[in-house]
Amino acid sequence: MNWIKILPDRISSSEDFIITVQVSGRKLCIVKLGKEFYAVQNKCPHAGADLSKGWCALGKLVCPYHRHEFDLISGRGAEGQGNYIDTYPIELREDGLYVGISKPWWKLW
Repeated sequence: MNWIKILPDRISSSEDFIITVQVSGRKLCIVKLGKEFYAVQNKCPHAGADLSKGWCALGKLVCPYHRHEFDLISGRGAEGQGNYIDTYPIELREDGLYVGISKPWWKLW
């Protein structure tokens, strides 16, 4: 697992946010709710919407196009949706916020 710094140490803002960051050739949606941070894929699997333009409700990220909901921890879509989003491990360290990106299986050898 590669840990990549995505935000500087000056992220101690008390405000919640949803932003997009580019990491290792992928766009990720970074969500701050209270003291917790989450990293998920930025593209909705239903219609391709930019999830960072959505909002959060009851621990779910809501797509701005068709209001599909995704759990921020597991990535599972709401019951009946039949879809999910990829989630990524995230760590707040003294010098900033890091996301864990798995190495592709073909680069393991």
